[in-house]
Order: sequence, then structure tokens, then C-alpha cells
Amino acid sequence: MGRSINMISEKLTKALNEQINAEFYSAYIYLSMAAYFEDENLEGFASWMKLQAQEEMEHGMKFFNYLHERGASVKLLAIEEPPTKWKSPVEVFKAALKHEQYVTGRINDLVAMSEKDKDYATNSFLQWFVNEQVEEEATADQMVHKLEMVAGAPGGLYILDREAGQRQAHSESEGA
Repeated sequence: MGRSINMISEKLTKALNEQINAEFYSAYIYLSMAAYFEDENLEGFASWMKLQAQEEMEHGMKFFNYLHERGASVKLLAIEEPPTKWKSPVEVFKAALKHEQYVTGRINDLVAMSEKDKDYATNSFLQWFVNEQVEEEATADQMVHKLEMVAGAPGGLYILDREAGQRQAHSESEGA
């Protein structure tokens, strides 16, 4: 059961372990999307998705480390196989946006659970993820809109692919 320092409730510990799984699954989805883009010779989008996968792994490790710091046990769960086929680049980013909206819902549920438990440390920890999800959804939504704007224009797709390839990793400074 781990150390007995300021333990998190069993229910919240289970939910945080499930979130580790959700974050690692997110990395799998984005790596699968990167593989799709590589198959389509869209290296910029592939690079964008690889960076996204790396961020999701970092997010999973934040939860992993937090549970350990709180004296709770980490229990890694099996990671589901992600989808591998999409109809088009815009469909990939629509799927990414939908997935980020799902993750936002999970984070919000964790916040509500921490509030119910009066676990203020966990609530404080989760606020970084609340803010991060706003950025995650906005970034995916922006790509969807850009891809919709250039629909049927191969030159526009080429430019967006180049732009996506210039994406830089952003700092995961808190708790990573």
C-alpha cells in the first residue's frame, strides 16, 4: 500500500492510476497518428504528432510521480490498441480534438473527486492539467480549422505540413 504519509483516498488513487493509463494511451494514439502521417509522406504532421506523444508521456509521468510523492501505489494498467487508419489529415486532427475533449472530461472528473474528498493537494496538482487542456484543445482545433480552409488545395496542405513540422516542444516545468 505504500508509505502512510498524507494518503490519497483509495477511490482517488484508483482514478489517478487510470489517468496514468489514459495519458499513456494518448501517447499511443498520437504515435499511431504520426505513423499514419509518415505513411502519407506528411513528415511535418508526423513530427507534430510525435511531439504530442512525448508531451502525453510526460503528463503520465507527472501523475506517476505525484502518486509516489503522496505515498500512494502506482498500478500500471494495460494500454488499449489505438486506431491506425483515418480518411484524411483533417480527420486525424478531428480525432485528436475529440480525444483531447475526452481527456478534459477526465481531468474535470478528477478535480470534482478531489473536491469531494477535500483533497486540496490533489486539487492543486490537477489545476495545471485543467489549464493544459485548454491549450491542448485549442491547438488541435486550430489545426482542424486550418486544414478545413485548405481542403482541396494540395499546396495549402504542403504549407501546413511544413508549418506543423516547425512546432517546438513546450516546457513541462511543473512536476515532470
